[in-house]
Amino acid sequence: MRSNISIILSLTLLIGLGSCKKSFVEQTNPNGIPLANGYKTEADITAGLYGVYQGLRSSNCVGEGAQLWTDDRADDVNTTDNQSNSGEPFQFTAFSLVPSNSYLMSHWAALYTPINRANIVLSFIDGITFASDAVKAQYKGELKFIRAFLYFQLVREFGDVPLVTDKQSDPEQAKALTFRVKRDTVYTRIIADLKDALNSGLPVVQPAAGKGRVSLQAANALLGQVYLTMAAALDAGKTDNLNNAKTYLLAAYNQRTFTNLSDIPFADVFDVNKKSTNPEIIWQIQYKQGDINYSSSLAKNNQAKGETINSLFISQGDGGLFTKDLLNEFETGDVRTDFSVKFATATNKYFITKFRDASTTAGTLGYGGNDWILLRYADIILNLAEVHMLLNDDATAISWLNMVRARAGRPDYATMMTDAAYAAKYPTLKLAILHERRIELAFEHHRWHDLVRFFNPAELVSFFQAKSQANYDNSPLSNITTKDYYFPIPLAEYKLDPVKMYQNPGY
Repeated sequence: MRSNISIILSLTLLIGLGSCKKSFVEQTNPNGIPLANGYKTEADITAGLYGVYQGLRSSNCVGEGAQLWTDDRADDVNTTDNQSNSGEPFQFTAFSLVPSNSYLMSHWAALYTPINRANIVLSFIDGITFASDAVKAQYKGELKFIRAFLYFQLVREFGDVPLVTDKQSDPEQAKALTFRVKRDTVYTRIIADLKDALNSGLPVVQPAAGKGRVSLQAANALLGQVYLTMAAALDAGKTDNLNNAKTYLLAAYNQRTFTNLSDIPFADVFDVNKKSTNPEIIWQIQYKQGDINYSSSLAKNNQAKGETINSLFISQGDGGLFTKDLLNEFETGDVRTDFSVKFATATNKYFITKFRDASTTAGTLGYGGNDWILLRYADIILNLAEVHMLLNDDATAISWLNMVRARAGRPDYATMMTDAAYAAKYPTLKLAILHERRIELAFEHHRWHDLVRFFNPAELVSFFQAKSQANYDNSPLSNITTKDYYFPIPLAEYKLDPVKMYQNPGY
């Protein structure tokens, strides 16, 4: 077995593969270091905290490459190759996902990795002497925030999930905790962790040197989003959840360091030279320009053959592709359209241009410096529009919606509703807000989570099946059913205990 200090990367990994014998799992590594030996000083805790942040970078978790279970699962991006990698990536976009999908298992494990790291550090931190009690309190707040953030991903994508908040020191303990917990219990823990983070003395805004770390802005913003999602996901307490969502989203908005969203050019949000100073960005995963190990591949991977707008990398491929269904929603004259997508003559296709780093430091190998943005203010503003709409306060909802449209250089909502084409596409304020989120946050891994918040399972099926198959490549829209609202529990996890790790309906 691996060293004790690494403990569990997922509930499956430490318990062992299905083919492992119990005697093998229970063996002790004679070269292993007892976990407690790894956490004796403040510096050890700091290193452990950084390790939790590091776990977020994985494309299997929530890093820049995590589009398979977000945009690709939705209607924005489309994996069209149903042959490569045994067709497993295609299953996400074709609504043919099976529990044995290895990408699904990798995602599950990657979400639990930082959770388990956070649990380990939290289990030791109170026993360590810090030079400053305030720093210790902030560390605890950061760790709980990240744990809450990851459980928020899990509960939205899988529904009921195992809820583990203690370190695990042996396989038997892990086995005892291998059972799914109801969604409302998971949400209760998420809220408790985020409220602890709010009271931990976090800075309102992280300074440039601290970008990538959690702030009070982020804690308020995420707590507001959690309450908003609970209002949609849970049967009880809808009005209370919406009012709580409004309270915390407004708190985050009032902590902004700019006056109007329109004061921040849309392109500046994604400018690699302004990523540490742009006041719209609330929380981001940092990538290091020019570094082979910690650079971003966003600009390079989205570059199309014959183009130089994204990167100095010379691409021979199509670049970052997306559905015609999304292309049809981009409005003419919208600054976001012009910045986010471009037609490549060499490939005769549109490609993604939202993430750019054509600097000499990134070079022809495309070692870009693009940070991956997890929370920003346009997202929060549109959340506020959604909350007020759900509270039947359309006038206030429209005022929030118009803030985002003004920055994009587009007419306000009332004017657009006099446009027959717009009114036909988005006959309700709800659909107008969803449209705005789609364009504003395109390719930023919000779309699937937005869809399952805006629609219940039956509505989601109807939403997809009303689309034109011609605008959705070769992924059959007819495949979607209400079971696709949640991902299946990975087969390896289900097999650990088919009763306690029960499968989602339809799989």
